[in-house]
Amino acid sequence: MTDAVVGNNKMVSITYSIVSENGEILEQSDSPVLYAHGGVNQMFPEVEAALEGRAVGDTIEVVLPPGKAFGERDPDLTFTDDLDNVPPEFRHIGAEVQMQNDRGETRPFIVSGIEHGKLTVDGNHPFAGKTLTYSVIINGIRDATEEEMKKGASSPVLH
Repeated sequence: MTDAVVGNNKMVSITYSIVSENGEILEQSDSPVLYAHGGVNQMFPEVEAALEGRAVGDTIEVVLPPGKAFGERDPDLTFTDDLDNVPPEFRHIGAEVQMQNDRGETRPFIVSGIEHGKLTVDGNHPFAGKTLTYSVIINGIRDATEEEMKKGASSPVLH
C-alpha cells in the first residue's frame, strides 16, 4: 500500500459515473482511466479540486449545475428541416452531422428527432441544461512524466 495522495505532477487512475439530477446514469467508466492532475486534462476544475489530497480507494462526489458543466441548452442550436432535404445516411436518431456556419466554423449536431416528415438536429451537448453529479473513485496514483503533464493522458476522462 502506498501513502501517495492526489496532487500536482501525479497521474491518477479513476473510475467514474456521471448521474443526472433525476438519477439517470449518463456516462460511466468501470475501466480505469488516467488523467494528469494539475496538467493538461479534461477535468472540470471543481472535480479536480475535490480530488486534491485524496488517496487510493477514496470516493468523491461533486454536483455541478449547468453553468459549471456543459452550460444551459441553447434553443438557437436546434434546427428542423424536411426529411426529404436530408441525405439518407443521416435519417436516423443519433446520427452525427457536421454543420458549418457563415464564418466557416464547424460544430457537430446530433439527429434528435424524426416525425411527421421532419428531421430535427441539435448542436447542444447532450448534457447541456442538466445538473450533474460526478462520482469518482481513485484507483491508483503515480508520479507523472514531464511529457504527461504537458500532453495529458492518452485516455479521455470526464469531458
